[in-house]
Amino acid sequence: QVQLVESGGGLVQAGDSLRLSCVASGGPVSTYTMGWFRQTPGKEREFVAGINWNGGRTDYADAVKGRFTISRDNSKSSVALQMNSLKPEDTAVYYCALRWRLSVTIPTMSNEYQYWGQGTQVTVSS
Repeated sequence: QVQLVESGGGLVQAGDSLRLSCVASGGPVSTYTMGWFRQTPGKEREFVAGINWNGGRTDYADAVKGRFTISRDNSKSSVALQMNSLKPEDTAVYYCALRWRLSVTIPTMSNEYQYWGQGTQVTVSS
């Protein structure tokens, strides 16, 4: 069984940067799509970024394009989200997710991912 653990969240000011990390254990992850989602109270969990098995294909939500970068290190079974130029609107709990099934495109719906981390809080003040 796969376990995902996120880290790197915190409290920052607008314009600052954070780097989130997700480490997988319990099984191989090198061939699977990985994604980052975020959620605020009362809202649906939304797609932030995704990356395919070898890092050759990435996808981003419009709200974070040009500011966030997703990457993976399969030798360490990890995926990272570099977040630059943070805005108060980025405040949320960020979740790492793994899709077990192979797909050509990167899924953007939360129910298309089978394994989830516990989440890490990112708070951006004005």
